[in-house]
Amino acid sequence: MQSYKSIPEEINKLKSVFNGDISTDYPSRLLYAVDASAYREIPVAVARPKNIEDIRALVIFAKRNNTSLIPRTAGTSLAGQVVGEGVVVDVSKYFTRIIEFNAEEGWVRVQPGVVRDELNSFLKPSGLFFSPETSTSDRCMIGGMVGNNACGLHSLIYGSTRDHIISVKGILSDGSDVEFKPLSENEFEIKCQHETLEGNIYRNIRQILSNPVNQEEIRKEFPHISIKRRNTGYAVDSLLETEPFTDSKEKFNFSKLIAGSEGTLLFITEIKLSLDPLPPPVNAMVCVHCKSLQDALKGNLIALKYNPVAIELMDNVIIEQSKKNIEQSKNRFFINGDPDAMLMVEFAKNSKEEIIEVTGQMEREMRKAGYGYDFPLVDSDDIPKVWSVRKAGLGLLYNIPGDAKPVAVVEDTAIRPVDLPEYITDFQNLLKKHKLNCVFYAHISTGELHLRPVLNLKNKKDVELFHSLAFETAKLVKKYRGSLSGEHGDGRLRGEFIHLMIGEKNYDLLKQIKQTWDPENIFNPGKIVDTPKMNTYLRYLPGQETKEIKTVFDFSSDLGYLRSVEKCNGSGDCRKSEVFGKTMCPSYQATRDENKTTRARANILREFLTNSKSKNPFNHKEIYDILDLCLSCKACKSECPSGVDMTKLKAEFLQHYYDANGVPFRTRMIANISQINRFLSFAPAISNFFISNKLFSGILKKLIGFAPKRSIPKLYKITLKAWLRNNSNESEIKSYNLKGKVYVFADEFTDYNDTDIGIKAVKILTQLGYQVEFPRHTISGRTFLSKGLIKKAQKIAIENVNLLKDIVSENTPLIGLEPSGILTFRDDYPELVGDKLKNDAIKLGKSALMFDEFIAQEVSKGNILKEHFTKEKKKIKLHGHCHQKSIASTASTKKMLSLPENYEVEEIKSGCCGMAGSFGYEKEHYDLSMKIGELILFPVVRKTDNSTIIAAPGTSCRQQIFDGTGRKALHPVEILYDALLLDLSK
Repeated sequence: MQSYKSIPEEINKLKSVFNGDISTDYPSRLLYAVDASAYREIPVAVARPKNIEDIRALVIFAKRNNTSLIPRTAGTSLAGQVVGEGVVVDVSKYFTRIIEFNAEEGWVRVQPGVVRDELNSFLKPSGLFFSPETSTSDRCMIGGMVGNNACGLHSLIYGSTRDHIISVKGILSDGSDVEFKPLSENEFEIKCQHETLEGNIYRNIRQILSNPVNQEEIRKEFPHISIKRRNTGYAVDSLLETEPFTDSKEKFNFSKLIAGSEGTLLFITEIKLSLDPLPPPVNAMVCVHCKSLQDALKGNLIALKYNPVAIELMDNVIIEQSKKNIEQSKNRFFINGDPDAMLMVEFAKNSKEEIIEVTGQMEREMRKAGYGYDFPLVDSDDIPKVWSVRKAGLGLLYNIPGDAKPVAVVEDTAIRPVDLPEYITDFQNLLKKHKLNCVFYAHISTGELHLRPVLNLKNKKDVELFHSLAFETAKLVKKYRGSLSGEHGDGRLRGEFIHLMIGEKNYDLLKQIKQTWDPENIFNPGKIVDTPKMNTYLRYLPGQETKEIKTVFDFSSDLGYLRSVEKCNGSGDCRKSEVFGKTMCPSYQATRDENKTTRARANILREFLTNSKSKNPFNHKEIYDILDLCLSCKACKSECPSGVDMTKLKAEFLQHYYDANGVPFRTRMIANISQINRFLSFAPAISNFFISNKLFSGILKKLIGFAPKRSIPKLYKITLKAWLRNNSNESEIKSYNLKGKVYVFADEFTDYNDTDIGIKAVKILTQLGYQVEFPRHTISGRTFLSKGLIKKAQKIAIENVNLLKDIVSENTPLIGLEPSGILTFRDDYPELVGDKLKNDAIKLGKSALMFDEFIAQEVSKGNILKEHFTKEKKKIKLHGHCHQKSIASTASTKKMLSLPENYEVEEIKSGCCGMAGSFGYEKEHYDLSMKIGELILFPVVRKTDNSTIIAAPGTSCRQQIFDGTGRKALHPVEILYDALLLDLSK
C-alpha cells in the first residue's frame, strides 16, 4: 500500500479527468475514517463519482498507485466494511437514479445510491415494493444492501436481498465493464471460453464447484441450509445449488455471490431487482409481554406455527431506554408495565376476521403454555410506531451513559429457531463466565438475535475480552451449525473467524475467489478474507482517558461533554431525506453531503477533542467549519435515537471558540438584537423608514453581512410590554368569567416585532375567561444561545428563574408566543442555571407553555368549548417550528386550530423551513437556506390556493415563507383570534 504522502500528487492528476468530487483535506478524511462499527482507519482520500467513467478512472488510479477503493453508501455498516486506508468511494450523492422500472414484469433497475424507502415510495402507486427491510431502511441504500446481503424485519417471508437480485452491472478490477445475470448451462460454458478477466472468473468458479470434494466440504461445513440468514464468507453454498452444478432448475447467477461480498469483488454500478406485490391490506400485530427471555424464545416457536410475516424481539433494556428518548417515548402505547422481553408478532391477511381468528388462536396457545401474560393487539395504522421503537434499538442503546456500551461483536449470529433456546442458554453461561451484561433483540423468527454485550472499548482488558468473546461465540455458533453473520456481514469484525466457521479448505476457496476476481487486491481489502485481527484499528485507543472538559452547559447526565458527543454511534439517522417528513438534518437533506450530517459534526468533535494538544481543545477552525452549517434546529435531540443534541454541543463549542478568538461583529449584533430593538423602539416609525429604504437597507445588510435579498423585520408601533402596561386596567383585557390566572411571557421577538400577535393572544385569553398578568422578567436569551454566547444566556436564565420560580406553577402557567423563546425554559434553562437552581428551573420549565399548549390543555379540561368559535369553513396548512417539533409537539397547535368545528387543519410535512433564526439572513447561508425551503415547504405553499390559510408559529418561519413564496403566513393566535366569537354569550 502506497503511503499517504506519495499519493496527493497523483490524486491531483486524477482530479483533472474526474467529473465528481475528490477530497484530500484532513477533516474530510476523518469523517470517512469511521462507520457505525467500532473501527477507525483514516483513508487517503474521499471520492464522490458522478458517472461510470469516474469509477473506471478510480479503478485505474488504484491499480497504478497500489492503493485500494472502499465502496460506501450510507456508511451504516456494523462490521467495519467501509473503513480502510485507501480511497473511500461515496456513491450516495450522485449514483441515486432509478434507471428503469417495469411494472408488468415486476422489476426495477437502480444505481447503488438509491435509498430503500425512497425506492418504495416511487414503487407504491404500482402496487409493488422491494421487500427486504432493514432497521435503517429510511437511509440505507441498495448498494449497501447488496454488499451486506441485507435482510430485515420481514425476511421470514421475503428472504434476503440475495433472493431479489436479478442482475448486477459493475466494473471489474481491470477496469472492464461486466454484467452478471442468470445464465443457462450453455451460456455459462460460453462465458468460460472468454479470454478476459470475466472469463477467468467463470472458469475459476466452474473449477471450484465442479469438484466433488469441494461440493462435499461446502455442504458439510457451511451453515445449515435451512437458516435463511447465512452471510458467512462468500455465498458459494448458494451458487452450488444452481445449474450446472446440481439438477436444480435455478439458473447460475453470480449475483448470488456478489450479494454479501462487501465490495471486495467488483465495483457495482447498477442493480436489477425483482419486486413483490404490496402486503395484504389488513395488518395487525400482537405484542406479547413475557416474564423472561426464555419465555420469549419458546413463545417464538409457537408463534411461527401461525404463519406471521414477522416476529421481532426486544428485551427490557431497549424497552427501558425507549422511555428516555423524546421521539420514541411517544410510541410506547403498546407497552404495559415493564416486561422482561417482548415479542412483536405481525400478521397480514385479507380480512379483519382472519386477523381476529389467527391472533386469538395464537394467544390462547401461548397463554396455555405460559409464555406470555399480556397480548395487546395493534392495528395497521399504529404498527409503524411499534416498528419505530424496534428500529431505534441500536441508537437507543448508545444513550446509556458512560464508556461501557452494548457493542457490536457477536450481534449477528443466526441459528435455527428451534435451537435458539438452547443456544441462548449456552451464550448466557458464556456471559456469566466473563461477568458481562448483554442486550438481546431483533429477528427472532429467523433465528437471529442481536446480542450486544456491554463492553468498554477504551479499556485494555475489555478490548482483549472483545476478541476472546468473539472467538468463544464463534465456536458456540459452529456447535449449532449456525452462521456467524446473519445480515450485518463479516467485514473486519468476523473475517478472522471464517476459517473456523466453514473449515480451512473452504476458507482457501474463498481466498482463491478473491484472488481471481481482484488479483491486485484493490477492492476493499481486509474484509471477509485476510482480515486484520478484529480488535485492532479500533475507534478508541485502549487505555486512552476521556478528557474532562469544563463547560457552561451541564453535561453531567452524559458524564461530560465528550461522552455526550460519543453517544453518536454512526447509525446515520441524520441521513434521512426530506420525503419522510422528518426535520433532521436540514443541511444534509438539501445537499446530500456527509459533512452536513449530525454524525459528521459528532465525528469531527470527537476526533479533535480526543486528540487535540491545545489547552483549549475547542480552538480548531476545522470544527468551526463543520459546525457552521448546523442550523441548530434541535431535531437531533428527539429524532436521533441516541439523543445527540448538536444544537447544545454547537452552542458550547462556539462559546469556547469565541473565548479564544473573539466574538465576530455580526454575531454580537444578532445576539444583542433585543437591546438594539429596545433602543430603536423609542422611534419605531423612523427605524422602519430606514429599514424600508432600499439604499439604507442595502448598506445595513452589507455592513452586518446579511443577504441582499432578505427583508429585515420591522418594529411594531408599540412594544408588547408597553401595551400591557398601558392597558392593564382597561376592560378589554379584564376577564369577566374567571377560569384561572396566567402569566404572559413577552419574548424578545413578540415584544418588538410581533406585538400585534401578543395583543391578540392577551385578548383571546381574557375573552375566554382568564386573568392575564405580565410578570417581571427579562428576555429568553434565545439569540445568545443560537449564536453561542451561552455565558450571557446563563445569566439571563438565572435571572428569569429567580424572578419567576415563586409565581409560575401548574395552576398559574407562563404562556409564550414564540416557540424558540418559551421553550428555552423547558429545554435550556435546567442545564444552564447550576445545581442550586436546577430543580426550580425544571419545575418552571414544566409550567412554561406555548400558547397552543395552554389552549389545548384547557380544551381537554372542558374550560374552552367549540361553541366559543365561528362555524365558518376554512382550510389551514400548518408548518410547525423546529424546536416545537423536537421539544414539544405540533399536536396542540392542530388541536387549537381545530376548535372552530369547520376548520380543516393539515400539517405540512416540511421539516425545517431553512431560516433558523438568523441563519437564513446571513449572506453565506442564504442559498442553502432557500434550498432547504424548496425541498418541501415552498412548493406546498405555492400550490396552496389563496383561500387556504398558511399557519406558522415561528417568527423566522413566517419570514422565510414570505421571502420564499410571497405568501403571508399567520401565527395560529391570529387565526384563533379571527375565529373567536367575542360575545361569548352567543
